[in-house]
Amino acid sequence: MTKRFLPLITLVAIAFAEWVPTAKASVPQGEWIILVGGVSLNQWEKYKTQPHDHWWANFVHAARIRTEQLRAQFGPDLMITWLVYKPAYVERAKQDGVDLIGDINSVRDKFNLRLVYFNKGGDVIDYLNNGQPRTSLKVAAFEYFGHSNRACFMFDYSNVIDSSAKAWLHETDLSKIDRHIFAKGAFVKSWGCHTGEEMSKYWHAATGTRMWGAIGKTQFMDEELPILTSEGGKWVN
Repeated sequence: MTKRFLPLITLVAIAFAEWVPTAKASVPQGEWIILVGGVSLNQWEKYKTQPHDHWWANFVHAARIRTEQLRAQFGPDLMITWLVYKPAYVERAKQDGVDLIGDINSVRDKFNLRLVYFNKGGDVIDYLNNGQPRTSLKVAAFEYFGHSNRACFMFDYSNVIDSSAKAWLHETDLSKIDRHIFAKGAFVKSWGCHTGEEMSKYWHAATGTRMWGAIGKTQFMDEELPILTSEGGKWVN
């Protein structure tokens, strides 16, 4: 779910303080990986009562906010890598008539991060396992910004097929991740909808690390990280 307004600033600040590491000592050394899914197309969404992704940068902007926070908190030497699902932004660029890949590249240049584009869910697993020499550079943190349901990250939701996806990382694929790649105490969080309802359990069973996920829906904002919007919604791991 998406939104371009800013209610509940105080609640967002409280949620951020509670569920995100707030001290250097609470995060191990290693690579901080931010996974960015793709956005939907207006041709599929414009007739819906609650359409998704009016703004192409829903997930990119949230990842940028997070990156800016990390740079301010941990400094310029923290190794941050973005994994971005490129095909969705190529298709959205055709709709919007804007060079979206160039815009994403500009975030890389501004924040001195490593930017890796991917085309399918298996590419994410390949990068986690082999994208860096994991004997010396562990994964210190992993965060996801994008569409999701209780069982998977959906990288191209409503980008190719209306209200569906052809590119994803499913909970049954998580066993392919080498559990030894994670640093002790690694921080993992999905900012998408519903992943705390089921996928977090599969993540823990497969990797030995705990993934914070949402019970219910989340909403992406202009100035803050995503917030919970469902009645009774909460973050669990």
